[in-house]
This record gives sequence, C-alpha cells and structure tokens, in this order.
Amino acid sequence: MRTWFSGVFGVLVVILFAGCWSIRSSELPVVVKRTQMHMGTLVAITAVASTKEEAQVSIETGFHEIKRLEQLLSTWISTSELSQVNAAAGQRPVVVSRETLDLISRSIEMARLTEGGFNIAVGPAVEAWSVTERQRIPNRTELDALKPLIDWSAIQVDREAHTIFLPVPGMRIDVGGIGKGYAADRAAEAMKKTGATGGVIALSGDIKTFGNLPGMKGFSVGIRHPRQDGALVATIDLQGEAISTAGDYERYFEQAGVRYHHILDPVLLEPARKCQSVTVIATEGTMADGLDTGIFVLGPEKGMALVERLPDVEAVIIDAQGRMTVSSGLRSRLRYP
Repeated sequence: MRTWFSGVFGVLVVILFAGCWSIRSSELPVVVKRTQMHMGTLVAITAVASTKEEAQVSIETGFHEIKRLEQLLSTWISTSELSQVNAAAGQRPVVVSRETLDLISRSIEMARLTEGGFNIAVGPAVEAWSVTERQRIPNRTELDALKPLIDWSAIQVDREAHTIFLPVPGMRIDVGGIGKGYAADRAAEAMKKTGATGGVIALSGDIKTFGNLPGMKGFSVGIRHPRQDGALVATIDLQGEAISTAGDYERYFEQAGVRYHHILDPVLLEPARKCQSVTVIATEGTMADGLDTGIFVLGPEKGMALVERLPDVEAVIIDAQGRMTVSSGLRSRLRYP
C-alpha cells in the first residue's frame, strides 16, 4: 500500500514527451506544463488549450482540486476527514464529505474485486514493518496481534447518513494506495470544465490523461523495468486513459539476500512475493491505482484472470521470476525497446 510520500515517479517512468515546456504557434493549441508539491510528492500537470492563459487557468484548477482532496483524505493532516474517522475508531461514526464517502466506497469495491489483496485497513501492519524507516522484520506474534485491526470488511459506510465508522478501536484506514488515482481523475474533470482540450495529471506513479497533444494521438509513457535502473520494459500511448504501477522496488530493504518491500499480503501481513511489478491501464485513475496493488498481491494468474474479466482494464504483470504477461487487449499497443 503506497502512502502520500511515494517517491517522484518511483514506479512508473516519466511521461516520455515530458519537458518543461510551453509551445505556441499560429496553427496549434498551446501546451503548458507545471509542477508543484502535493500529497507528499511532485505533481506534474500538462494542459492543452487554445491560449496560454486558458492553459494556465486549467493547470491552477487541477492543482487546486488535488490540494482540496488532500485536505480531506490525507492521514498526515490531523484535521482531515480520514484522520477524524481514524481517531473515532471504536467510538462513533463520523460524517464525511461526498468525496471521502465515494473514495472509501470505491476502495471497498477494489477490496472485493481483488479478494482483499487491496486493503485500505492494512496500515497498522505497514507501520509495523516501516520498510524505509526502521528496516526491521516484525515477529509473528506482533503481526498476529494486528489482524483484528485490518479487516476491511468491517468498515461501515452509511450512504444515507454520509458517515464512516471503524468498529474496532485501533483500526485506521489509509487511501494512499488509491487516493492519487482518485485525485488525478477529479483534477482532469475540473480541467476540462475550464476549457482544456487535453492534459496529463501525474502524481508519482499515477498518471491520468485526456485528449491529445497537438498533432499526436495520445500521450506516450514508459513502463519501468523492475530490476534495471533507467530501463523500460515497454512504452504505450495513452488515449484518455490512466496508468498506475505497483512495484517491489519503490520502498524496500534487504536482509540476508531477501527483499522486504512495502506491499503487504493482508492475510500473511508479510511482503507479497508473487510479482515484481504490476502496471494497470484503465479509463479511471481510481480503478488503475486500486487494482495494481490488489493484483500484485493476487499474483500473475489470478490477477490476469481478473483483468480479462473487467471491461476497459488492461495490465502488464512481471512475476517474481521476471516473466512478463500482457493482457489480451494490450498486446498490439505496446512498443518494446
């Protein structure tokens, strides 16, 4: 489960057209790109519009929407709605906004789809491992004691009352593994309303696109090789799609030749071992972001079977041995180095 402080483009390689650039000609729309820090990572937004001013307004609108959602959803902000939900665990339901309710509901949907592989309640176990801070291996007794706190099915969402309730004291939820994709979706919709005809919202390894660059079809992105720094396994042109990658190389440590990373199997409460990386392409960033972690835990066989059942979802899975599997709808679209 990724948190708000994921590294800059740590899993998915940067957009291949990216450059700090503003383009204008008498015949082409304007393309403007800007970056800011939000959600603990560098956020890059590119806008295509008829004028530079319109593109700038669109980008500001996108950043504003991401910042607004961060104030609602980040557990690093003590006043956020999710922090209040966590603080009230075992005590009372908490009234939340439509956005928070929607994202928690979507997170539960992702958990069901992935047989619990994606789990927004697994945070206490992630903290016990603290792979980038303490680099320690918690013992079995310690992990077993946490199991009552990570039951995603216990999360109570009341749509009529607009409340969320965590029934067990000590439970807490963290949407770091799906929140960036959700924020990218919302930013894209906000940008369209200001007149942007195309754009890219990139939050760490989560990228959402809409429209096209002038004279091009889609936006080209590269999928990082999980074991070779700077290398790509493939590139693809996104056309109104989102892409998200979960990998065991973003945050990890090694002891005695064993890699301990941050993506935990919610049943074993240990690092999932069936994949090196999972890249999901979907219409929605929310779907892509939630599925990549869940499929990473499920493994290549169950994960690809799930992808093939879902409409408008494709994936590239690299298993523990480094073998790559590509979903049927994606095979003709990938370009290999």
